[in-house]
Amino acid sequence: MPAWLDALNRHLPLRYLTLIALACTALLGAFVWIATGEGAWLALLGAAGAALGWRDLQQRRHAVLRNYPVIGHLRFLLEFIRPEIRQYFIESDNEAAPFSRQQRSLVYQRAKGQPDKRPFGTQLDVHHQGYEWINHSLVPTQIDSHDFRVTIGAERAQPYSASVFNISAMSFGALSANAILALNGGARRGGFMHDTGEGSISEHHRVHGGDLVWEIGSGYFGCRGDDGRFSEERFVANAASAQVRLIEIKLSQGAKPGHGGVLPGPKVTPEIAAARGVPVGVDCVSPAAHSAFSTPLELLQFVERLRTLSGGKPTGFKLCIGHPWEWFAICQAMQASGLVPDFIVVDGAEGGTGAAPLEFTDHVGTPLQEGLLLVHNTLVGLKLRERIRLGASGKIVSAFDIARAMALGADFCNSARGFMFALGCIQAQTCHSGECPTGVTTQDPWRQRALVVPDKTERVAQFHANTLHALKELVQAAGLRHPGEIRASHIVRRVDGDQVRLLANQLRFLAPGELLDAVAGRVPWPHKVYETYWPLARPDSFAPRP
Repeated sequence: MPAWLDALNRHLPLRYLTLIALACTALLGAFVWIATGEGAWLALLGAAGAALGWRDLQQRRHAVLRNYPVIGHLRFLLEFIRPEIRQYFIESDNEAAPFSRQQRSLVYQRAKGQPDKRPFGTQLDVHHQGYEWINHSLVPTQIDSHDFRVTIGAERAQPYSASVFNISAMSFGALSANAILALNGGARRGGFMHDTGEGSISEHHRVHGGDLVWEIGSGYFGCRGDDGRFSEERFVANAASAQVRLIEIKLSQGAKPGHGGVLPGPKVTPEIAAARGVPVGVDCVSPAAHSAFSTPLELLQFVERLRTLSGGKPTGFKLCIGHPWEWFAICQAMQASGLVPDFIVVDGAEGGTGAAPLEFTDHVGTPLQEGLLLVHNTLVGLKLRERIRLGASGKIVSAFDIARAMALGADFCNSARGFMFALGCIQAQTCHSGECPTGVTTQDPWRQRALVVPDKTERVAQFHANTLHALKELVQAAGLRHPGEIRASHIVRRVDGDQVRLLANQLRFLAPGELLDAVAGRVPWPHKVYETYWPLARPDSFAPRP
């Protein structure tokens, strides 16, 4: 800075020049207006700017505005549009935050029925640590249909043939009415499951008649008594619906495991109150823990109770893995009681459509790979795996994501944000503000009217169908007949430099009954996690043994 300008800045800070210029503009405009009868707009513009600058100098909340009157507002404007500037002009196609442009584009193209082919080779760095691929066969198969199914609750009175790709849990209230209508309409058209989320079954879930997984959280919405505890009578009334195909108890979720929630009273509209069974305008609380059970044995008894009350509909639970001894305690309760869930959905910590505290989003819960592998291995090692179907959820949007999860032990996969993209979500990350630009996550009637239900219903169905078609092509290329045949020996990962390994060689997979033998002392413990935590677990408590 020149010496004269530096001296001027010391006596008359340049950051005030905008305010001074506006004040001068107001005076000049007023003089011209009085003298000629014209220029009123100049006087008003200058006066408004000068008034804003004076207000900035007097306010005490923002230091930037006190030091930089008027022009300081540019900082807040740029901060406001920063996510859009970054998303559209700065980030690369493969930079995931949390989903890359390439991932989102794939969903958009498949939802719209547009070509999803890529020219000129991969944009991924195939030599980067962590890059994965599926091995193909020189004798590929030919499969008639991409409608891959898996039976859940085969031993029950009302077993269900589920698609291997479904809509994960998202509640009405978190999503708009139009979003729920389009998701359920797409599920009906495509023949796959729509998880209600813990907000229960709303009138919008019932319009199209798509298959529902009724998720029951700690707030017992939809089966809640006046005291906030579980109500058998209200459960039976909802569970009797032909739409309800599965009952899912939510123990924890990937977005914020171990954390409850509160829907503030002003947001509890008559529609939301009717779905959840709570008073209109009163804070709606989801406790961090259930009141219907407090031990692993009581959890399984609750599973059996709901299964009986629902008339034999497959019943299970969803969880994000936390303390290993708590999961082992549930398994020991299965052994002690003979009661097993029909399915378990493992939610990875990378999942989550709902807003959560930053520490929970970034640092609480087990990622999907480790959580799914622990659950699968434990059930295999106890010879319980054949009786229980495993679902996986957590950042699954492509056919390869599904294939990889199934290689780790999943029988079916669920996606939340993938289907949000199919609805038109642009990853604005304003889900919690009520100002969703595409009408997906807002209760504002004017905002959600932008989401045209018939069009988005078609897109949801097409995303599902085209993703499964891509999965069929992967399965055929691998020489298999069903994605359930994909094993960890089909997936290869680059671990470092020129070193690559099959997932089957990098990750430890238990043999049937291996954990039973280890517990009996016939063989060594298969992994340190079992040696350390299995002795701490007990079927009558989630707390570790002293």
